[in-house]
Amino acid sequence: MWYISTRGMAPRVDFEGALFSGYAPDGGLFVPEEIPQLSTKTLRQWSMLSYPGLVKKLCALFIGPELIPRDVLNGLIDRAFSRFRHREVVHLSRLKNGLNVLELWHGATYAFKDLSLSCTAQFLQYFLEKKEQHVTVVVGTSGDTGSAAIESVQGAKNMDIIVLLPKGHCTKIQELQMTTVLKENVHVFGVEGNSDELDEPIKAVFADVTFVKKHNLMSLNSINWSRVLVQMAHHFFAYFQCAPSLDTDPLPTVEVVVPTGAAGNLAAGCLAWKMGLPIRLVVAVNRNDIIHRTVQQGDFSLSETVEQTLASAMDIQVPYNMERIFWLLSGSNRQVTRALMEQFERTQSVSLPKELHDKLSGTVTSESVSDEAITQTMARCWEENQYLLCPHSAVAVSYHYQQTERQQPSLPRCCLAPASAAKFPEAVLAAGLTPETPAEILALESKETRCTPMRKGDDWMLMLRNAIEDLSWKQRGHFPNAPE
Repeated sequence: MWYISTRGMAPRVDFEGALFSGYAPDGGLFVPEEIPQLSTKTLRQWSMLSYPGLVKKLCALFIGPELIPRDVLNGLIDRAFSRFRHREVVHLSRLKNGLNVLELWHGATYAFKDLSLSCTAQFLQYFLEKKEQHVTVVVGTSGDTGSAAIESVQGAKNMDIIVLLPKGHCTKIQELQMTTVLKENVHVFGVEGNSDELDEPIKAVFADVTFVKKHNLMSLNSINWSRVLVQMAHHFFAYFQCAPSLDTDPLPTVEVVVPTGAAGNLAAGCLAWKMGLPIRLVVAVNRNDIIHRTVQQGDFSLSETVEQTLASAMDIQVPYNMERIFWLLSGSNRQVTRALMEQFERTQSVSLPKELHDKLSGTVTSESVSDEAITQTMARCWEENQYLLCPHSAVAVSYHYQQTERQQPSLPRCCLAPASAAKFPEAVLAAGLTPETPAEILALESKETRCTPMRKGDDWMLMLRNAIEDLSWKQRGHFPNAPE
């Protein structure tokens, strides 16, 4: 299995190359050169698998056995999920009025990113140990990515991680999950800006190809192919849990509601659909509605500002993974994708060609949800089910409630729940409900913290470069293949 850039101007790479690269050298994102097609027979066989079993099957399709032998791959995935709190790893809660909530948050940091990042970290460790190499991982976070990335690599001998978090723009719990990890290989910076602003110095550092090579830098943000690959399993598991029966021909369709910011879970869903999974995708966003406008009107353009909402991890202006979706739905057309994305990078605004917009709006339905609708949804779900939703999950469930009120026959539906309500007590209180906080989260309050400020007026890119250079200097004595 080879990977090519969505923009078509970079050499193809294998899974290891895509894993360590993040962005392709031409600024595009890596995508599989060929998308495997699954037969009805295969889907019926897969329907009996557990969530980890589905991850193993999907990874085996996209990672060549010459890179990671199958038994080793299965062992890495088992290890990745060994610390999850739920024995199923991912659990479906069947609630009143046909509401199905797929809980993706049973990992260490109570968010869906634990699923993909725990696997990605295992794959990285495998290759690094084989080569006796060290990497420095640089991550910008809107809240959950940072803590999940730290959790997956903390204490690793051959990885350092630098995380930039948006000070005051994520919840107190999200921040503490990052700043209380005092392992030597974890370095957290608190940026006086939002998540889009802190991405700028990271992008600038990665644009310096010589610097990136010299210091063995990589990113674990949602653009990393490995994360999208593992997230495809959410859609297969949701489908098999919610499809009424797989004995019919053709197989029944299930609607999967995806709350998203950077569109990683949506890109994973589009790939699963392209492989032959009979799902109908609904993308649900908060008031930061670039994806909604793109689906409805073909208007892929930035708003003037990022709005702060209760669903803070989705307060994102630039949904990077839409590039993969444009590539996929344009029939893998690299010229169209490159022209679109280069224009967007120049002007922050682009209108999709009619053919591509028709394909997108025919494949994906969308909804934008206000803070008021989020709190109403949280309150209603509690009242009907004594079940607490996090505000991001409520964005998806709000769509479900809208549809049920129309009282028209609809497809079986599954709402993806990206995080536990335990991480968002502020939103739970805003909905007039009582937070339920696990002891391990309460314990964060009394722990020592470590965080370097990046203040307005500081040169963030220079600070980031200096931090990276310091780490490389420290590594020289430890790894034979460390950066010069």
